[in-house]
Amino acid sequence: MITSKKVKEAVKKMGADLVGIASLDRFEGAPRQMDPRYINPEARALIVIATRIPRGTLRGIEEGTYFLSYSSMGYGGINRIYNPMILWQLTRYLEDEGYEATPIPNDYYDWPAIDYATGRVKENWSRPVAPERPAPDVFVHFRIAAFCAGLGEIGYSKVFLTPEFGPRQRFACLLTDAPLEPDPLYEGPKLCDRCLLCVKECTGQAISPAETVKVRIAGREVEWGKLDVDACTKAFAGSNKKYNPFTGEPSPVVVYSRALEGARGCIRACMIHLEKEGKIKNRFRNEFRRRKPWVME
Repeated sequence: MITSKKVKEAVKKMGADLVGIASLDRFEGAPRQMDPRYINPEARALIVIATRIPRGTLRGIEEGTYFLSYSSMGYGGINRIYNPMILWQLTRYLEDEGYEATPIPNDYYDWPAIDYATGRVKENWSRPVAPERPAPDVFVHFRIAAFCAGLGEIGYSKVFLTPEFGPRQRFACLLTDAPLEPDPLYEGPKLCDRCLLCVKECTGQAISPAETVKVRIAGREVEWGKLDVDACTKAFAGSNKKYNPFTGEPSPVVVYSRALEGARGCIRACMIHLEKEGKIKNRFRNEFRRRKPWVME
């Protein structure tokens, strides 16, 4: 007989660092275009997996000497290679047990019917196949899914925080009609203490220090700082010349090959703070920041 415990043990053996299970009723009230229940109305559970971002992939950007590791091994490699391979294995595992499984990779750059930057429905993109259904493709919000699966909390920067790795993980999901017991929502020690270092250190000034967004998820009110996605995207591509050692204007080639901003505020500053506060279980022998952060003239 399949159980949540067996599934979670199997997922860990497949290579995931974290796994949680959410019941679908926790998505009650979600916009239709972001409700996974429309993908499979008979689904009983949403499995959320997480793979850590190795701290060492951020080292070269911290030193200003090697930008490729984070973009490839800490970003694209996890979202587009490693997590999908785990989803393939998990899909086969569940379907061998006689349960349908729908893998949902974190590969939403082009497919969803909503603009993931604004949350608005795209014009002239797709149309519903029936009046009662959303337009393809439905967008599953991975951070909200992780919250519903009990893996942690959403920090002020809107980056998801877990007690194991803080902001250092990326998620993928799988819908199944297997009768799995859900995990409880996270009840551990508060991770985000509103230090606002994410706001201070963001090179794009993309996170508001005062204006917030509040949503209700699984019966709880969740709040984060309002994010200017356009400013975040430009900073990611190296728009702030003080933090971009590469010549020329930002281009799509640069964007996808090197995350020039290096998540300076939302991941690095947050991680450093949480490590100093002793809030992350994944401990290191040496502090991450060992020299004064670099800034170009």
